[in-house]
This record gives sequence, C-alpha cells and structure tokens, in this order.
Amino acid sequence: MADLVAGVRTAVGRHLGWRETSVLVAGELRRHLPTPDVLTAEERQGDPDFYQTHTLYVEPDGAFSIVAVVWRPGQVTPIHDHVTWCVFGVLQGVEHEELFVHEGDHLLSVGVNDNLVGEVSGFAPPGDIHRVRNSGDQTAVSVHVYGTDISRIDSSVRRVYDLPVRG
Repeated sequence: MADLVAGVRTAVGRHLGWRETSVLVAGELRRHLPTPDVLTAEERQGDPDFYQTHTLYVEPDGAFSIVAVVWRPGQVTPIHDHVTWCVFGVLQGVEHEELFVHEGDHLLSVGVNDNLVGEVSGFAPPGDIHRVRNSGDQTAVSVHVYGTDISRIDSSVRRVYDLPVRG
C-alpha cells in the first residue's frame, strides 16, 4: 500500500481539476493495484445483507481516502452520484456498472461495463451517475480511491436517484 499511497499523494498534489486528477490516480492504481490480501480472510467474506466497506488509508490532510469494498453475489448499490472524483480497481470477481444521465423527470441508461479483475476506471462529477452490482457467482472485492476523507463524511455518495429509468 505504501507505493499506492505515495503515487496518489503525488497525483493529488498536482492540484489539477477533478477529471485530470482521476486520470492520474487511475494510472497509480493500475501500477500499484493490491491483491485481495489487502483485507483479512474474514473481511473478504463480506456481509450477507449489504456490501461492506473497509477504510484502508486516509491522507492526514483529508485529500484522499483508499477504501476496499466487498460485494457478495447479487449485492447492488442504489443509483447514485458522488461528492468527489473516484477511481476503482477490481481485485476479485466482477463488478457490473450501469451508467445514467439525468433528464428531467427520469434517468436515461447510457451504458454498461463489466469490470473484471485487474481493470481500473475512474470518474468525476458531474456525469457520474451509476449503479454497481456484483453480477458474478463469487464475492467481489475492489479498491476505491476517493478525493476526500471518507471517514469524516461517512460516504462518497452525494445523491441517490429514485427516478424511472428509460433507454
């Protein structure tokens, strides 16, 4: 984790815009993607009722956090967006991501991604509305890097959308 933390610190320290920062941080996560062993065997089991998060690191000045997420098969987030940029990498399993745009009184489905082991992606608001699920038959584990102190604000989610989906 030390190399990942140092790389993210350098990327964030350039003080670029959110999109540019997410691209730089994605490069660091690709270079230093940990293995599922970043969590204990017990943590990797997940929770039967809801996906679990484990804070791995918070930069002392709050500039970024690194969090592991454990998803049992079928577990899913609500449709949501974020308070800041986010970069994630899949360590185990498959994370199915659905992408949306907000159009008046509904959401429009604009894409899907199956993120496999070793894949890294990122995004920055606005335009980061999505829903993520474990679409595989084994527990999925991913690492997420957020541009804020997650331990201080408790969640990276800015808004949950409860609108009809079209398209």
